[in-house]
Amino acid sequence: MGKLFGTDGIRGVVGETLGCALAYRIGQATAISLTEDKKEKPTVVIGMDTRISSDMLENALTAGLCACGANVVKMGVAPTPAVAYLTVRLKADAGVVISASHNPFEHNGIKIFSNEGFKLNDELEARIEDYILADGDLPVKTHGDIGKVSDGRQQLELYLDHLASTVSGISGLRIAVDCANGASSVTARRLLSRFPIEADYIHDTPNGVNINNGCGSTHLESLSKTVTDGGFDLGIAFDGDADRCLAVDENGDVIDGDRIMCALATQMKKDGTLRGGGFVATVMSNLGLHRYAKENGLTLLCADVGDRNVLEMMQREGMCLGGEQSGHTIFLDHMTTGDGQLTALQLLQYLCRTGKKASELTRAVEQYPQVLVNVSGPHDNAEKAKLLKNDKLQAAIREAEAALGGEGRILVRASGTEALIRVMVEARTQSVAEETAQSIAKTVEILQK
Repeated sequence: MGKLFGTDGIRGVVGETLGCALAYRIGQATAISLTEDKKEKPTVVIGMDTRISSDMLENALTAGLCACGANVVKMGVAPTPAVAYLTVRLKADAGVVISASHNPFEHNGIKIFSNEGFKLNDELEARIEDYILADGDLPVKTHGDIGKVSDGRQQLELYLDHLASTVSGISGLRIAVDCANGASSVTARRLLSRFPIEADYIHDTPNGVNINNGCGSTHLESLSKTVTDGGFDLGIAFDGDADRCLAVDENGDVIDGDRIMCALATQMKKDGTLRGGGFVATVMSNLGLHRYAKENGLTLLCADVGDRNVLEMMQREGMCLGGEQSGHTIFLDHMTTGDGQLTALQLLQYLCRTGKKASELTRAVEQYPQVLVNVSGPHDNAEKAKLLKNDKLQAAIREAEAALGGEGRILVRASGTEALIRVMVEARTQSVAEETAQSIAKTVEILQK
């Protein structure tokens, strides 16, 4: 990670660490970097989520891009994967999403996709960052070399057409859909209405400050209650920018990303479409996932946390399915990035084809009790890395791992998007997992005093 770019673009609290001046500069830097590789004006697709700050940042970013000679196609409110897909479909030179994903509304972020629909490689990211951090003003264009802006909102139908084309045979289900008051509020109805199913929607009235607020894939309580009270077959939850999908079964129990991947990998193996004989998860994935994969003859590889790391391992190992427990699931034969709505369709197709109840997915993968504790940490990535390497912290981790006796695991890592150190512990019992996690978290806190 660079000084500005984290694992998922540039993030910050708007008005504190991210504002219009920085967004304008990012637009300039992106346009200059793109014009280095071609003579004609580059085209950049921009989409955003529903945060109150997104319009403001979009305007500043657009101004920076146009000032330095890039044309801009505005998608308005759009899911992150829609921008990635349409960047390729429209033959644009880059795509930019203004979103902080699952974070609270006061946060926002800017992440950039290449012309192939993938997140930028480290080299281009570093080049853009160098321009942003350079001293003085960046050179701007004049006269007819200034970029133009066009409205691309109607192009979202191309994205929805593509998603719908990946499945067949979806019918007869009653589902509840939680849009997290985010980007899927403008697309989920348009997508799911194409299928003969009954869908009710909750948290689909964004007002700029209610995105992810007690709803969506990070807060499944209200969806669970809606499903059980209404007798639905399944509940589906997206996050703010709709690149994640989690679900709840008819009993209101959570079906996380691990379980979704297990079900779909098993079916894809039967269909002969599971390239690589398995899938890629992350080091955060539950030990129950490893056990399921072994028992069902699936190859399971684990990447570092972050959908970029998952994708890189998928490409390297020739696999077409991968994702995270948190709900980022990548179907590389259909999409270049995690896509919550694509995941939802694949899950609905699975249920319709197999005739299984959603609760059978919940029971299929035994999950070890897992506790995640977030500890406030440094903002600077280098300081985070230094803290994680501290001898006293490493000694505490080794001691705790020995106490688990091979029936659990500990993972301590730095958040790539927030000033947090994440402590994850799995154990045979909930109480042991909680006690161990709190002990390690206490050590992290003490070392910062």
